[in-house]
Amino acid sequence: MKKKKKQSTRELVNTKTITDFSLQQYGGDEIVFFIIQPQNLSVMSHENIGSKIFALTNVLKGLADLEMISLNSRDNFEENKIFLRKRIEEEKNEKVIQLLNKDLLHLDKIQIQTATARLFLLAVRIKPNDQVEIMQLIHRIEKLIKLQNLTVKRASKDDLKGMLAVYFEQNVTTDRFEDIDGERWYTDETV
Repeated sequence: MKKKKKQSTRELVNTKTITDFSLQQYGGDEIVFFIIQPQNLSVMSHENIGSKIFALTNVLKGLADLEMISLNSRDNFEENKIFLRKRIEEEKNEKVIQLLNKDLLHLDKIQIQTATARLFLLAVRIKPNDQVEIMQLIHRIEKLIKLQNLTVKRASKDDLKGMLAVYFEQNVTTDRFEDIDGERWYTDETV
């Protein structure tokens, strides 16, 4: 019986490496991400909202191999809240019940304050056989998006790490992501 080779996590998610401006995949494709800053639609007129939708539509129509992604950029406390409600039902001590209710109220306040925390990304897939200079293409795409009066930023290496952390483990509390696990603790003296 032939043993099946186990895949690494990187192979499973098809991400060979993170560069300063993209995710490189095993097949040779690169995916460049642009972060779109959301507009506060609640203060805009219907006409202005319509023009923003039209502008975004123009961007989407103007680029091949474009994907749009929307991610939470905040923690999700639903499992914590379920646990606290269960504990409140089981608890006999009134003081502990009051503390658990305060914890539950605190988590609700945090979620209300961050309810609109979303991260909007445009992902452009660049094939290895595209006969273009990648940086020129990236600048052209960024310019196209800005011409439509959309606030955009090309995702940096740290932005990409944060995006992956949010996508795969809903981790939005870490300020800095390491390239190698435990890297911050390593010094020349530890060898």
